Amino acid sequence: MSYTYSGDAHLGLAASYRADDDPFPTDTSLSFPRRNHLREDVDLIKRLLFPRCWNAGPWIGDEELLRDGVANFAALCHSGIDPYAEEDPAPVVDEVVRRLPDIREMLKKDVEAAYKGDPAARSYVEIIRSYPGVQAIIVHRVAHAFYEAGAPEYARELAEYAKMESGIDIHPGATIGDYFFIDHGTGVVIGETTTIGEWARIYQDVTLGALHFEEDEDDEHSLKKGYKRHPDIGDSVVIGAGTKVLGAVSVGDHVSIGANSWVTEDVPDHTSVFISEHPTHERKHRD
Repeated sequence: MSYTYSGDAHLGLAASYRADDDPFPTDTSLSFPRRNHLREDVDLIKRLLFPRCWNAGPWIGDEELLRDGVANFAALCHSGIDPYAEEDPAPVVDEVVRRLPDIREMLKKDVEAAYKGDPAARSYVEIIRSYPGVQAIIVHRVAHAFYEAGAPEYARELAEYAKMESGIDIHPGATIGDYFFIDHGTGVVIGETTTIGEWARIYQDVTLGALHFEEDEDDEHSLKKGYKRHPDIGDSVVIGAGTKVLGAVSVGDHVSIGANSWVTEDVPDHTSVFISEHPTHERKHRD
């Protein structure tokens, strides 16, 4: 099925670019070493959402160039969705591309959260180009839009590529609020039916996963699909490294969960969770 994008997402993106001010980069002539992505669609996602940081500065002042960039991205997505599908995926692609300006505004908040949440952060450019948590959330925001629009398989492809690139596994079905930050990130897993509020910050090796699985009533060898099995995380929650939050539990607002905790029950608002009895270490002198 042939497809040509005919929408006006480029106008919304151009307006969003013009609205950028310090500490976001505003110089359209910035030039960085080229990174050769295995997936051209992910490369275009990054260039469209943060063009100054990915050598696409000329798009900002040239409406035709930007429109071509958007059209190329839309065409790649259209070809990436099941080519054997009975229905033309054009409406799905149009819907996701239409949302790109709004996704970009969400991502700007994620970058702000990363800068405010990491004492080691030096600039927004550093965060956008090198933080694995930001690489993961950039792709996730777009993958989630495809998931919601009705292309879960293609969304999963994007998510799997982001995992390969960042070491962070976010299912495209997970719903994540504004100002989200994953610090370090290696080994983070966020399951399909997870929801996360605003200003959440999580660290490496955190799992927001299922505690157990239900079997399909009609097939003893199959697991049930499509039911709630992952946590709901509230606003202003910090989850320390190595923590596992498992099952369809609710973690309230303004909660702090210490490193290596195991959470399988609801946690009310304004609560700190931590391991009360740490293992003791023994030392002996070696000759």
